[in-house]
Amino acid sequence: MAKLYFHYSAMNAGKSTLLLQASYNYRERGMTTMLFTAALDDRAGSGRIASRIGLNADAETFTADTDFFARVATHNAAAGPVHCVFLDEAQFLSEAQVWQLARVADRLGVPVMAYGLRTDFQGKLFPGSQALLAIADDLREVRTICRCGRKAAMVVRLDGEGRVVKEGAQVEIGGNDRYISLCRRHWEEETGRYRAEDLVGFAQP
Repeated sequence: MAKLYFHYSAMNAGKSTLLLQASYNYRERGMTTMLFTAALDDRAGSGRIASRIGLNADAETFTADTDFFARVATHNAAAGPVHCVFLDEAQFLSEAQVWQLARVADRLGVPVMAYGLRTDFQGKLFPGSQALLAIADDLREVRTICRCGRKAAMVVRLDGEGRVVKEGAQVEIGGNDRYISLCRRHWEEETGRYRAEDLVGFAQP
């Protein structure tokens, strides 16, 4: 039975690398995959998924108006069956689009692998991630590490001077120059979301 998978992490955990490798494995066996990425993230070029280690591939872009069920169904009818759908930047999906992807798995029998961030720089869920966490069949955390060696589950946004930003729009595209992944403890310290007395009696990193 086809499933909807959500692979989530903080920034720079290697999500795109895993996506590209998995798609390659399908294609190496003569199977067809569809790759999607958000139109608003063009850091690697429009319609391009790229990883930090140099892997890259062309992809279809999606916007708020994209109907994934219709796109996959049309491909099945016109060009033959799709064996797996891969979607990068899943945090930018709408709730309705997450349900479309669920229908791709449930009604078309095509597995869907979605990869994205869980939370933003303020520690809040992205709409797409929230919906995926709610209805995906399989949740898989892709781990990366904080500067202290602990698991990094949060991210801070930096301004042009390298200072931590505490307010702003939820979506602002950027890479290593704008975002740093941290463990929960260091994220709280960097964003000032703790009191000095909370640290009394606890070992410092």
